[in-house]
Amino acid sequence: MNKILFFLLVICGSFGLYNCSSDKVAIGSGLMVSETPRQEKINSPASFQIEEYTITEIATFDIKAKVLSKKNYRIGREADLSPTDLALGWGKMSDDSILKKVRISQSNRWYWWRVDSFPIPRRAIETQSANMHLIPASDSVKNAISKVRKGDIIEISGSLVNVRSNDGWRWTSSQTRNDTGDGACELIWVESLRIVTL
Repeated sequence: MNKILFFLLVICGSFGLYNCSSDKVAIGSGLMVSETPRQEKINSPASFQIEEYTITEIATFDIKAKVLSKKNYRIGREADLSPTDLALGWGKMSDDSILKKVRISQSNRWYWWRVDSFPIPRRAIETQSANMHLIPASDSVKNAISKVRKGDIIEISGSLVNVRSNDGWRWTSSQTRNDTGDGACELIWVESLRIVTL
């Protein structure tokens, strides 16, 4: 038994303690985030360039939310700017007693949910959760995003943006939490992200 334990410790040392830890956080049941996301339109949108992409800030955006799922991407033009999507929940969608009855997944820059029976009204699920594409504004923000795990409570501050490239390709942000389907994801220029200690 001691030899097995020693072997496991050697593996952890070789690959890093993070890889031997859980990729999700268990905080417990109960409403974790009562606040709704805050957004304010920018009357004179500011644009700036990142390589071939023009990024235009259209609204300031601040959110406190529970991480329902995290997905990293490496392929596609979107991944050039936004290598990570977070499915986030607030209100009733930040309560683990409800979330344990909702199956959540992400793929192809979409967020999917399924239920056998609704623990809360369908519209509450739709309007109190969303898939968000994160564009890190700095290396420190990119590093902060890399540390986020499912179950974390996080705070993000930045702006909703639209993106276009020199060849006409476009990527636009939702500007409401009430939409669903194609185009309903938020595209966020993330100026700060922190994991909240409860």
